[in-house]
Amino acid sequence: MTTHDPSEYIRGIQQILISDKKKIGFLFGAGSSLATKNKNSLTVPAIGKMTSEIVEEVGKVNPTFKTALEAIKESLGEKNFNIETILSNLEQKFSFIGTEKLHSLDKNGFADLIIEIKKGVREKVSVHHISLCDITSKKEFRQIVTKEIVSELVQTDFANWIGQAERRFPIEVFTTNYDFLFELGLEHREIPYYDGFCGSLRAFFNPESVEDFSFLSKQTKLWKIHGSLGWHYDMDTEKILRVSPDDDDILIYPSTLKYKESKKQPYESLMDRLSNFLKQDDAILITCGYSWGDEHINSRIISALKTNTTSHVIGLIFDKYDKIDDKSNVSKIGLDNPKVSIYASRSAVIGCNYGEWKLKSEPSTDDTVNLNLYFDEDGAIDPIQDKNKEVKGEEVWTGKGEFILPDFGKLVKFLNSMVSDNEIKRLGDKLKKKFAENGKK
Repeated sequence: MTTHDPSEYIRGIQQILISDKKKIGFLFGAGSSLATKNKNSLTVPAIGKMTSEIVEEVGKVNPTFKTALEAIKESLGEKNFNIETILSNLEQKFSFIGTEKLHSLDKNGFADLIIEIKKGVREKVSVHHISLCDITSKKEFRQIVTKEIVSELVQTDFANWIGQAERRFPIEVFTTNYDFLFELGLEHREIPYYDGFCGSLRAFFNPESVEDFSFLSKQTKLWKIHGSLGWHYDMDTEKILRVSPDDDDILIYPSTLKYKESKKQPYESLMDRLSNFLKQDDAILITCGYSWGDEHINSRIISALKTNTTSHVIGLIFDKYDKIDDKSNVSKIGLDNPKVSIYASRSAVIGCNYGEWKLKSEPSTDDTVNLNLYFDEDGAIDPIQDKNKEVKGEEVWTGKGEFILPDFGKLVKFLNSMVSDNEIKRLGDKLKKKFAENGKK
């Protein structure tokens, strides 16, 4: 069976990230909003937890909603019952229902249920604020989380890497997430960034600036390709504005309508930016927390890679609890595209070849320190207990283990380790130069 040595490929990734000649981009999905440093880290609920909480809360709003959702759950099956399938099911029913009723709901009832579920999604991703109570008026109000909380975000550590890394081209961050976690981290670290909006009082989306790679060419870019809290369509000016978040936020919700919605503004300009980024020479896109389940995004990536460029995509796939194999959809993407490498926890598709991770040689004690930043070795096997081996005596080293960078928190720690290494190297070079000058004197 084919094997891939993680220590060989990690050196390539390090060279890419350290080089100031490469154009580095990241595509972050929902998994990046689950990462934690400690118990104080802000996170957005995973799809399973979010689904159960929203279904329970919506059921309390209207008993008929609860009945309808129970019927949909029975139809879909518990395994396939989640926010995406629920919204898709409801939107399909809403589109064909006439004057009759279904699940005790008429057309208006389905519309109201869809609104309540979308409201629940917005509330669950609004982790940037906390609810407080005014002692005098007894009224509840909200405020942005404190700097102490923001300092504990993994996204803040990611911003730290952006701020420390020396490079010619700015980092481009694409994300499907609606939340403000990346904004909180970047602003806490005082990293200037641009997200496609211009202005101050009523910032407006400027598609021409998104298309122009020379616009604010030194600033980090944050492209929220499924929309964001606070994005509104203003009927008066017919513009997309960025204002305070409320129930009128425009977002691409997880449903079968995603592909249709992505062809509208501002999403079309943002998807074009993703395509054009990959059409550049020496562009590297690293995905993390993204499951490659959005066909409208995948098609853009694959189409862009077919152009005659030296761009490449590295997909970090978190499959710790649901392992991929060579038959998985995401593996097939790598098997069919030499410009796409898939790095999962136990296996990888590199150069259109599927294989498991396995070190070629046992690392030394010094090597293990660096190895632990990206690979968690399996324990040695006791040959007496392993019936497949005829070795007796000492434990057998297997070279196998878990590639841990698909975990956004581990990826960020890995990125920051290179910053530290660079600082140490620069300090060492300065000291050598100083000693050389003193020697001449």
